[in-house]
Amino acid sequence: MSLRVLVVDDERPALDELAYLLGRDERVDAVLTADSAAGALRVLQEEDVDALFTDIRMPGLSGIDLARVLSKFRTAIPVVFITAHEGHAVDAFDLHAVDYLLKPVRDERLNEAVRRVVAATQAGAGPSTDDSIPVELGGVTRFVSRADVLYAEAQGDYARLHTAEGSHLIRTPLTTLEDDWREHGFVRIHRSLLVALAHVDEVRLEAGRCCVLVGGHELTVSRRHTRKLRDVLVRRSRPGGATRS
Repeated sequence: MSLRVLVVDDERPALDELAYLLGRDERVDAVLTADSAAGALRVLQEEDVDALFTDIRMPGLSGIDLARVLSKFRTAIPVVFITAHEGHAVDAFDLHAVDYLLKPVRDERLNEAVRRVVAATQAGAGPSTDDSIPVELGGVTRFVSRADVLYAEAQGDYARLHTAEGSHLIRTPLTTLEDDWREHGFVRIHRSLLVALAHVDEVRLEAGRCCVLVGGHELTVSRRHTRKLRDVLVRRSRPGGATRS
């Protein structure tokens, strides 16, 4: 498909460079530009745009503010944030950004961002269907696939995601993850633990105590959640039951 994209940045060299790079992409038919969030809103009043590529730190309305305004539109526009600062990733993905790029933008990352825009547009725009979670590691924003998460552990108002490679702290309460990830095969086994059923290797019942083996980790299932876990596993094991995602 051919995309009409709007690029927003208050710094003219950065604006021109990104517009040039996007213009070279065969999936992009037209590139519109604006040097402020207010200017972007004026463009959007007059032009049909398939996606927005915006800087975050700008005078007046920021790129985050602009995305919040766009989220109120009847038809949501996929948003890609581009910034020299790493501290806005969580806010960006709270707004369902399609991608989050750090300056200077590399060709391969921009190519991936356009791919995600195309996928989001074909899916009807709106929130990204990508399952990546932004995490901070050593001052660098990285992305973890939800499919790689073995289990999540509550840590106050935060949650720690455990994968086969390590763990990552995110600014999301476990109760929120439970609500958002339930349909993706995650189930609460303890007030502080949420596990991915797809990664459960064993369920052990010994002397009235229940635990699950997940990626080599033995996790205790509270009495309150034991029956619920058993019922979920029974339903999934029946013909026609839910399959592991």
